[in-house]
Amino acid sequence: MQRDLLLTELRERIARHARPDLRTAIDGLTLSKVESSAPDYSLTEPLLVVMAQGGKRLLLGDQIFDYRAGDLFVVTTDLPVSGHFVEASPQTPALGMAITLRPDAIAPLLLQAPPVRRTAAGAPAIATGPADPEILDAAARLLRLLDSPSDAPVLAPLIERELLWRLLTGPHGDVIRQIGLADSSLTHVNRAIRWIRDNYAEPLRVADLASLAGMSPAAFHRHFRAITALSPLQFQKRIRLQEARSLLAAHPRDIAGVGHLVGYDSPSQFNREYRRLFGTPPGQDAARLRAG
Repeated sequence: MQRDLLLTELRERIARHARPDLRTAIDGLTLSKVESSAPDYSLTEPLLVVMAQGGKRLLLGDQIFDYRAGDLFVVTTDLPVSGHFVEASPQTPALGMAITLRPDAIAPLLLQAPPVRRTAAGAPAIATGPADPEILDAAARLLRLLDSPSDAPVLAPLIERELLWRLLTGPHGDVIRQIGLADSSLTHVNRAIRWIRDNYAEPLRVADLASLAGMSPAAFHRHFRAITALSPLQFQKRIRLQEARSLLAAHPRDIAGVGHLVGYDSPSQFNREYRRLFGTPPGQDAARLRAG
């Protein structure tokens, strides 16, 4: 009963406050109201998502993650994912809220959090599961602050701290813990992820990335795949192709130029890999994107 009441409140407040740009007056809090089940491709950031209505299916490599109303979704690093909202229509849109997971907010809590078992290859970067009533209650109180803007600057950080504590002491504690630990495998691999994200058009050498992460090439490859479900080369390819898709929306006639800009020397390889990921050749996909 409590969960149902809290979800009803979350749905009402998200539907009322959600904006097209997703932003809210509370730093780190975004709200989404999606009326379409069309596929989307995006680069995630560290987030806690609480789903209030509808659901979403995400694909990362060969892994599938589903979460529905009443579930939470946690992602701990930048990942190139594809997916689509389910049960989303203008009559019953998918409704969710997201809170940025910040290392500087998590790290102080680790001193008080109970120890958890550390995984040998690093915790995966994505976790899903039911949100317990305490998390739903804190989420609802955070949304209430959107109607009390004078209270938000003082109370929102306290509620964020409570949510992080609930996560750290819950079943996904090991996943969250990796964000705040300076010596975690996630922190080391994140150095390589940031380099790939910022230099996706450059040639990728795994040995150089391993050195950047402070690991041997074998250990780096093992940790990278455990965290992202992708090899470094697969990760780079996803970043390249998703960036190409964004560029083609603005420059639909310069397919070869866009392919070269994101790191492809071979137009045929660019066309082949683009079609494999997005289902249509880049020219047709660009036309569809521009048509809206």
